[in-house]
This record gives sequence, C-alpha cells and structure tokens, in this order.
Amino acid sequence: MLSKKIQSIKPSATLTLAAKSKELAAQGHDVISLAVGEPDWDTFQVAKREAIKAIEDGFTKYVPSNGIEDLRKAIAESASKEYRVSYMANQVTVTIGGKFAIFSALQSVLDPGDEVIIPAPYWVSYPTMVEMLDAKPIIIPCEEKQKFKMTATQLESAITQGTKLLIINSPSNPTGAVYSAEEYKDLAQVLLKHPQVLILSDDIYNRLIFNNEEVSPHLLHVAPELKDRMININGAAKSFSMTGWRVGWALAQPQIISAMSNYQSQTVSCASGFSQKAVVKAIIEGGAELKMARLKLKERKNLALTEINKLTAISSFDPDGAFYLWVNVKKTIGKTFQGKKIANATDFSRMLLEDQKVVGVPGIEFGLEGYVRLSFAIEASRMKEAVDRIGKFLGQLS
Repeated sequence: MLSKKIQSIKPSATLTLAAKSKELAAQGHDVISLAVGEPDWDTFQVAKREAIKAIEDGFTKYVPSNGIEDLRKAIAESASKEYRVSYMANQVTVTIGGKFAIFSALQSVLDPGDEVIIPAPYWVSYPTMVEMLDAKPIIIPCEEKQKFKMTATQLESAITQGTKLLIINSPSNPTGAVYSAEEYKDLAQVLLKHPQVLILSDDIYNRLIFNNEEVSPHLLHVAPELKDRMININGAAKSFSMTGWRVGWALAQPQIISAMSNYQSQTVSCASGFSQKAVVKAIIEGGAELKMARLKLKERKNLALTEINKLTAISSFDPDGAFYLWVNVKKTIGKTFQGKKIANATDFSRMLLEDQKVVGVPGIEFGLEGYVRLSFAIEASRMKEAVDRIGKFLGQLS
C-alpha cells in the first residue's frame, strides 16, 4: 500500500524520544527530557501581544506563499546587518518553520544523483532530506580532536564533479561548536575554487552564542563574494522561543527564492499570517528579551557543563552556542547494567531512560557513535536532578 520512498523514511529521533517521554510522564513517571531542541521559556511578550492583536484585527486568512511583505523586509534588514552583505525583500522567502525551509531549498536545487557534503555530527534530518530527493549524502566525520568541525582539507577531498551542495550548521546542532572567522577563511578558499558548489548555511542558532557578540561568525563575513551561491536558513523557533509558531525563512538569490516560493505554494501554501506578524515584532523589538535569553542560556550551560564533568565516566564538549551538551559516553561502552551489556550509545540512552527516566538522544542519530546529546534549555534545578540521576545510573555499571 505504501510507496517505497515513504517506507524508507525513518521518524525523527528527537521527536520520537519526545513522544516517548510524554507517554511515560502520562503514566505517572517523573521524566526529565533533555532530548528536544526547544527552549523552556515562553515566547517573547512583544511577539505574543502582536499575534493577539493580529487575530483580533481579523488577520487570519491566507497570506502570500513567500511571506507577508513586512516580515520579508524585516528579515532582509536584519540579515543585512548579521551577514554584512545587502539583502532585499525579493531575496527572502518565508515558510512553515526552518525545517521546511531547508527541505524547500533542497527540493529547489537538487537533482537525483547530486552529491551533498554533510559534516558529521549533523542535525538528524539533513541526510534523510537529501535521500528523499534521490540525491547522495557525502558524510565527513569530524572528530573530537578537531572540535567536531570540518577542515578545509576534508572539504577539498570530498568535492567531486558530482558535488552540488555543502550543508554547514554553526552553531552546531548537536555539538554547539562554532566555526571561527579563520576556519571560515580556510573553507572559503576551497569553495572559491569550485564554483559549481552551492552552500546551505543553517543559521537557526546564530543568535544563541556565549561570547559578547550578538551573532556568530559566518562564511559571508570573510567571503562576501560567495553570496550568490549561498542559501541562508533561519527562523523564529530558537532565538525567540517560537518553536510551535512555525515560521522559518531562507535568503538566497532571487532565482532560488522564486523556486522555493513556487514549491511552497503547491505544498504548504503559507505560514500562518498572525504568526508572521508576531515574528516581525520579535525581530524589530525583541532585542532586550533575546539578550536575557542568551544570559540565561550561558548560566545554564556553565552549570550543566560543570555538573556533567564531575562524573568520571563521561565528559562533555564545551559548546560555543546553541543549547546542547555533546557528551562522550565511550568509557561506558562494553560495561554492563543489570546483566545487560552496553554495546553503543543507543543502549546507554535506552537504559538511562528505563532506569532513571532521563531522556537523551544517542549520537549515532547525528552521525557519530559514542556520544549522547543533552539539552540544557531547562530550569537549573531540573538539570541538576537529571545529572544526579545520570550519576546514579553510572554508579550501577560494572
């Protein structure tokens, strides 16, 4: 009954784990979920008030498939400052979340057989999206010794005549690693030698960084001449805590933007109009609340990192952005829990959930074995409780 393509698609690991944690909580268990990439604080007040006003004003009908003009202008103006190159509203398309913006972009530029370079660890959906279009993911493993970031040498070695696209995500989901300006310069030198390669930059966490800057470094900061080859993806979900509002966007050359908008018009139609109105306000007036969110995240990161690294059997990479700890659990592999051997990080995560009701995402879902991703976008007290439970679990291993 089902198509071969749809049968080949596995469900999102993070959403599956989120559903499992909610199921356990409904059964009365005290579950601490560190699995979902979602801030626990509320949507910014300026955005909520604007959405209510829009609904009361009757702004509840269809809007243009590429987004309302006010939002596209606000995105273009904000992006021009963040990327340090000029963008106009006709170089922006808005759609139902950053996830669909990525898929729409891939749909618009990939043909069957095209090769797409994806550094690992990667966000769980990149390879699956590429495979859904009958293109070929080319995975570049990036180890801890290189801070989970792709080198210029690795990029050069991966590019072939069939390479169509590079996907880069900084700050990274799952590691929180951020490419520096110098690292981008090295990558840019390679990309400038291969003009057939497009670049999709997933910037969804670019405002959630832990230094004193407002946005993370970007490839366009060091190589603005790559602008016409770039598709920059962003959205309201992470920065403004608007995951459920489903508003994401892309910035690219008009030809690509037009193709994406056409695709959206035939599939999802448009993002909610009143959600888009709310995002306009968040972009223009949400700076103070965003600053507070960054400070809160940095405090939570420091606490979570300190607590995790007190546990001798595991250790965490120190993230520069986003809201995840990328935890090395390799020392536990081969040990046993209640007579059962831990063969990999998936076993570790499953046994931790069953024993201590703490939910983490195994690293293999992100393309690298031996790690578990834990979100620290939760209250400090719950994070400490989660780490205490992880400690109790580790204490039972032999």
